[in-house]
Amino acid sequence: MEKRKITVMAFAALSGMLLIAGCKEEVQLPDQDESQYNQLYMPLAVNNPVENTLVVSETDQELIYGANFGGLGYPAEDISISFSVNPALVADFNEANGTSYELLPAEAYALSTTEATIPQGKLATEPLSLAVKTSGEGAAAMFKTYLLPLTMHSSFKVNEELQTTYYLITAEPDIADYPDYDRSSWEIVDFSSEEANGEGPNNGRAIFVLDGDNQTFWHSQWQGASPGPPHHLTIDMGEVKTLHGINTTVRQVSGSGGKPEQVRIDISLDNENWVEVGELVLSPANSQQKTWLPEFVDARYFRFVVLSSNGSSHTHLAELGAY
Repeated sequence: MEKRKITVMAFAALSGMLLIAGCKEEVQLPDQDESQYNQLYMPLAVNNPVENTLVVSETDQELIYGANFGGLGYPAEDISISFSVNPALVADFNEANGTSYELLPAEAYALSTTEATIPQGKLATEPLSLAVKTSGEGAAAMFKTYLLPLTMHSSFKVNEELQTTYYLITAEPDIADYPDYDRSSWEIVDFSSEEANGEGPNNGRAIFVLDGDNQTFWHSQWQGASPGPPHHLTIDMGEVKTLHGINTTVRQVSGSGGKPEQVRIDISLDNENWVEVGELVLSPANSQQKTWLPEFVDARYFRFVVLSSNGSSHTHLAELGAY
């Protein structure tokens, strides 16, 4: 009898589930205005700010801009769009990001057009060209990073978060055009300290930064005394050269401890009157680094000053040169 009761209860439950399923009706959602999802946007603005390092050239360097249609379907009619640069946005960007970029000068760039159209049935304007002048009169200054906020406008709904593309633009020479200088006649004429004994007979001394061997190195003194930064080496190139940058190769070890981090370059024509050129930040990577100076200068002597090293008050360096 108990078994029959359980079977009847199970059958009743199953019947109830079937009844519910049989009574289920198709749900009709209310009509929605699809146009509320349709907006215009600048696709590059997704990656704001957009960083661009351009090679200095006699011909203008080109960047791309444009507008896209996002949402459901395709535009039912042509959509007119305009583009403009709003200088006031530079101050807003700097305040929001703790930066101090300057607006790219008007004479250093040109827009291929300020008016464009997304055609009916299409999702984007044609790619448009932002031409940047990197040499000659009115060009962007080398090694200086400028900001250019380019904004789109339309009577069609615009995604305000993606309405402006912020271009960060820096112009640099082509490093391939600046080979390393021959160092065969160079001399070390001064140094802050060296480890003359503790690193063995073929290491530690300042002269090893000019021997062309990445496996030897200069090391600041640590035996008998341990002077802290700044550390320096002074090079006599034997003749006046135009210094565009320095090249360095760190001591070939896996760790970063002691490798130069913040350095300063000073230059002189006579080894008596010195001018500070600027400070540079170096990487602890073991490969050779070529680092531009903030300006090109003429010098016979240059002083490589290590202001700080990675995780140590000592410093060391395998090779030092210039280009």
